[in-house]
Amino acid sequence: MSAPKPLRADAQRNRDRLVEAAVRAFTASADVTLESIAKDAGVGIGTLYRHFPTREALIEAAYRNELTKLCDAAPELLRVKPADEALRSWLSAFVDYMATKHGMGDALKAVIASGGNPFEHSRARLSQAMSTLLEAAVAQGTVRGDVPAWDVVVSASGVSLTSASGDPAQAGRLLDLLMDGLRFRAGR
Repeated sequence: MSAPKPLRADAQRNRDRLVEAAVRAFTASADVTLESIAKDAGVGIGTLYRHFPTREALIEAAYRNELTKLCDAAPELLRVKPADEALRSWLSAFVDYMATKHGMGDALKAVIASGGNPFEHSRARLSQAMSTLLEAAVAQGTVRGDVPAWDVVVSASGVSLTSASGDPAQAGRLLDLLMDGLRFRAGR
């Protein structure tokens, strides 16, 4: 089986705008119409259906887009910041991602009910991004090397519940506390 043909530049722009509009819409409400998403993206409903034949396909693409943006940010953060600062920045972005995922909860449930699995690769992608960040910070000597990557992701997931309840300042303090727990201490 051959790989799908790449989209023309204008078609890729339309698809990207549709996904961004879908993220905004489904984060706000699962009951949004596809017509309103197409309108927000500046395309017709036919264009939406050419890219996403079902509502569930659009929801899943929106969720996966957010996951990809988050996970792909790890190497870029490491390129421009010291590893411990990159880790803290990524954790903050993770909390934002979780808030978006929480907002999309009802829409994602519809995907699951239709037999889809939007979370199929989430754990592996998130674990890999966190491992990349932790390994760099351990190599830099700024965080401990005895904490599994998934434990940090799960801890940050708990922090995201605070942000979802409407207290982003508390979420920031909790992320700082998490970072303090990860920091390397001589004699430990």
